[in-house]
Amino acid sequence: MNVNSNTYIFGFSILMVIIVAATLSFAATLLKPYQSKNVEHEKMQNILGSIGLNVERHEVEELYPKYIKQELVISNNKIVDGVNAFTIDMVKEVRRPAEERLAPLYIAEKDGETFYIIPLHGAGLWGPIWGYIALEKDISTIYGAVFDHKSETPGLGAEITKPIFTSQFKGKNILDESGNFMGIDIRKGDASTQYQVDGISGGTITSEGVELMIADCLKSYLTFLSQYSGDIASL
Repeated sequence: MNVNSNTYIFGFSILMVIIVAATLSFAATLLKPYQSKNVEHEKMQNILGSIGLNVERHEVEELYPKYIKQELVISNNKIVDGVNAFTIDMVKEVRRPAEERLAPLYIAEKDGETFYIIPLHGAGLWGPIWGYIALEKDISTIYGAVFDHKSETPGLGAEITKPIFTSQFKGKNILDESGNFMGIDIRKGDASTQYQVDGISGGTITSEGVELMIADCLKSYLTFLSQYSGDIASL
């Protein structure tokens, strides 16, 4: 066999491509269950993080049901039966009108208090942003919030994940005294009311994305929560 011939070279190259492709495909198939489990664990960690629980990945499956007492799906202010809240794709749902969305709602209990945890999804400067926001029983006061992103700029928009930003949300209100929705106004360093937090220096567009994300996602829940707030047994 002439190993220097074009036929041999092309044949050998094709064989190597097939072997590498098959190996990668096998590895991807083999690792997929582990990757899916890691995604589930990270999601559980973020949900618990919104009520101030920093849980290690190896213990999240044990602690999640201890604090998350119910997982509901809301659509047009009604509970939807037979749908798994945890598996709903928020990327798809936020593209729909608010009244048509399947909106997951996680009800948590911690230290004898009840919290409503709402998933968020929106757009930052360079890509998607997401997170969870926990409301107290009055459905106005924010107990905690966590945010994440795919490709925001380190040191700028990516700071939405840091406590220096997220800690500001605790104790803020999304409703005024008359029950009107105010949302959270993310300001350029001059937040002074119960409805405002300071934005990220140099991350204006990402900050605006968080503000719009909160306003857009919460509107699928407020009417429902105003009917059932504080009465878990009625859900």
